[in-house]
Amino acid sequence: MNKTQVQTIADIARLAGVSKSTVSRALNDSPLIGDETKVRIRQIAKDNNFQINVPARRLSMKKSSTIAFVTHAFHKDFSVADLFTLEILSGITSTLYQNRYDLLMANVDPFDTEWPYQYLSTGRADGFILMTSTRKQLHIRTLVEMEAPFIAWGVPNPKYNYCTVTGDNFNGGRLATEHLLGIGRKRIAFMGGPAMELEVQHRYDGYEHALREAGFDPDPHLVLYGEFCSESGTALMNQFLDQASDLDAVFANSDLMAIAAMKILQSRGRRIPDDVAVVGYDNLSITEESHPPLTTVSQNIRTSGIMLAKNLLQYLETGVVINVSVPVDLVIRESA
Repeated sequence: MNKTQVQTIADIARLAGVSKSTVSRALNDSPLIGDETKVRIRQIAKDNNFQINVPARRLSMKKSSTIAFVTHAFHKDFSVADLFTLEILSGITSTLYQNRYDLLMANVDPFDTEWPYQYLSTGRADGFILMTSTRKQLHIRTLVEMEAPFIAWGVPNPKYNYCTVTGDNFNGGRLATEHLLGIGRKRIAFMGGPAMELEVQHRYDGYEHALREAGFDPDPHLVLYGEFCSESGTALMNQFLDQASDLDAVFANSDLMAIAAMKILQSRGRRIPDDVAVVGYDNLSITEESHPPLTTVSQNIRTSGIMLAKNLLQYLETGVVINVSVPVDLVIRESA
């Protein structure tokens, strides 16, 4: 491998015969790495003209007073699909402004694990607010391994110690399902987000708990997983109607999924809520304008944004890890 080919942490790791996390820790002077290994890795980086963020460089740079908001890579402009992002940003930006911090939008590929180095090594950001909904656990592991300052939206992974803000997902799933059971529904579909995400698992746990408390066993034909988007709501609703046409309610893991599901139900001759009741999740601003207006679980999104910014800034100052669970509420409208 010649010098022009050494462009990433992964290249250095291959030359040194170590992991990427070891290289990152060595270049950032982590006490977890021995001095001999640090010297060897830094020499490889120097020999190959690799720009590294050594402590001396950090000392020579003033803090950026900038926080990077990390979300999925966009393939189009902001749209209705990004309403959750826009609404949580209102709380984040107001809090950062009050503390004289700027916000940098960082759109990352779900499969890319190199992106944190681009921001920290150049001093472009002091820390990250991680909002990705796809392969989030991969990004969390990457940030933890490189000891990057960050806070994540979502349920904390018990394997790691890092700052989080999340809604009370178990209670949200329980509230939605109990409400549907309370209005006489018995065949309640669970339209989940990404199956591997902890918040989705907790919402399912709340759904299952409510069913069992009412004397029902979950039906696997009434449980499907997808993404937190309209396209997924459309596809999953069609699949539900094909495999469980006797369903009488849907609990969708996002408002966008729920609104898309209602459109499919109506196009296939189902009346809402007479034939099928629908409950969403998030309480986005558009839920009052849907047809019919959507019953949904409110995550108090603006409050969550404030806590994300506030707790990350506190972590940057003190190093204290805080995990916050924001209460959720059921907002009842005409869809259920």
